[in-house]
Amino acid sequence: MISFGLITEGLTDQIVIENILAGYFKSLDLDVEPLQPERDKDNENKSQHGGWTLVFDYCKSKDFRESFQFIDYIIIQIDTDVSEDYNIAHQDENGEFTPQQLIAKVIDKFRDGIGEDFYSTNQQKIIFAISVHSIECWLLPLYFTDKQKKAKCKNCLNTLNYELSKQHKFTIDKNAKNPEYYREIAKQYGKHKVLKKHYQDNPSLKFFIEEIESRNIQILEEDDW
Repeated sequence: MISFGLITEGLTDQIVIENILAGYFKSLDLDVEPLQPERDKDNENKSQHGGWTLVFDYCKSKDFRESFQFIDYIIIQIDTDVSEDYNIAHQDENGEFTPQQLIAKVIDKFRDGIGEDFYSTNQQKIIFAISVHSIECWLLPLYFTDKQKKAKCKNCLNTLNYELSKQHKFTIDKNAKNPEYYREIAKQYGKHKVLKKHYQDNPSLKFFIEEIESRNIQILEEDDW
């Protein structure tokens, strides 16, 4: 079975990505291994084992390099809301960067950290999930019909919470994200038809799906998706 390793900012990001993978490959039985943070360390999302700094640290580590020996594809996720903290500005003298431009800059930073030789050798095994500016932006197409709101990359959590309060009777606390809320929301992307309908509505989600598509990964499809 094809295996995927997840390097993410936190558990809730892993939950979203796992559901996207399930919907894309039409399978709930994928071999997905949380590498950073490890699931046993962050199962309740209350530990200090997540965050963007540890994403970069892991990608520079021996564990990262060794993971390619037993995992087929490594997915690297990071938000860009605080990219200025890792020395990537949101704009230059010509104005604000597009999501595509910002994603390219973040990927270049990872390439530098990973090392050009190792990256070049393993490039086809590395799939970037750069969420501009947060992974909550990827969830907006599930709740809005307005094109601008579906494509938002700023203030996404507040926008999402507006609809969650009406449709689910809960909202997400940005300082204490409840994994069960993300499981409830993201499970919609676990359906291939739903993912196919919505993924192009948000630019950085579209990039992630196109990253997967470009690898031409073949997994046996299940019925009734």
